[in-house]
Amino acid sequence: MRFLVPLLLLLGASCRPPAGEAPTATLTAVTVSPVLRVDLARDLELAAEFRPWQEIDVHAKIAGYIKTLPVEVGDRLREGQLIGLLEVPELQQELVQAQAAEKRSELEVVRSRSEVTRSESALQIRKLSYDRLASVAKQRPNLIAQQELDDVAARFAEATAQLATARATLASVEEQVHVSQAARSRVTAMTQYTRVTAPFAGVVSQRYEAPGAMVQGGSKPLIHLSQVDRLRLVLPVPESIVPRVKLGAPVEVRVDAVSTVVQGKVMRFTGMLNSNTRTMQTEVDVPNSAYALKPGMYAYATITLDAKDDVLAIPTSPFPFKPSAATPSSRSLSSTPKTKLNSATSAWAWKRPTASKSSAASTKATALSSATAEI
Repeated sequence: MRFLVPLLLLLGASCRPPAGEAPTATLTAVTVSPVLRVDLARDLELAAEFRPWQEIDVHAKIAGYIKTLPVEVGDRLREGQLIGLLEVPELQQELVQAQAAEKRSELEVVRSRSEVTRSESALQIRKLSYDRLASVAKQRPNLIAQQELDDVAARFAEATAQLATARATLASVEEQVHVSQAARSRVTAMTQYTRVTAPFAGVVSQRYEAPGAMVQGGSKPLIHLSQVDRLRLVLPVPESIVPRVKLGAPVEVRVDAVSTVVQGKVMRFTGMLNSNTRTMQTEVDVPNSAYALKPGMYAYATITLDAKDDVLAIPTSPFPFKPSAATPSSRSLSSTPKTKLNSATSAWAWKRPTASKSSAASTKATALSSATAEI
């Protein structure tokens, strides 16, 4: 014990700095985060798939042989452009027959009208004969036999009935003309169905038949037509986010396959969840006039769910800082400009500056780093 105390005193003396030399402070590297006023947004990024604006299988309405099919896969069709022409010989015979029936009905109308005119003339003669005999019988009774008066009255009534019959026949024949015209119009319409045309402008994505093949009406399609000058981006929105999805919400669509970013809006959603995936189908309309985007491509859509402007926030990644003796003691950060950053997550994040403001954002970041270091 008597040797331990001198040893401790000797060690303590060896740790003292030389006389006349000032003690040095130990500097520790720390990380700092400034409090800023920024615009915050809560975003959600979803993987989605492009689909055609509309797509259909184009069928032939009637049965027949394909005479021509002048379209191929990849062709861009205009609305009303010819897709295929069918050959149906029996339709031509039916059209000739319908035209002949219509002509015969028209001739029947002419004959019936003549019959009505004849009946009107006969009725007029019978009426004149009856009026004369009736007038004489009234002026000089018993001059004309009653039997003769009855015969004239009967002939007058018969002529009246014949006129009514002729008029009814005329009306029937006129209606038959309408029936014949409708039959002829039907056959004419069926004849027009031998031309298969595009119901809307689009691209032929598949061809099923070839010239010479026999097709039944509506049984098998000729081609598959897709409208791709405007596409639907279908987003599977998770159940937890469904209440925050609103019509008109801004959406940023990033397509890595063509290195394109498109701005859009939520245009429609189903309003119900899929029982298998527990997601709600949401659609964003994306213009594609240059045909750069293709149906089936994957894209990443960032939906802005909430946004708050001019709020206090601390960056999630602090700035590394090592103090030095030359560091000023204080500086005000109240004049630091607001920074806009963005993060494609469901958490609150700063909004990223746009490309047009990249240089200004860099200057702001430098000023911020400098001001932070000066703290």
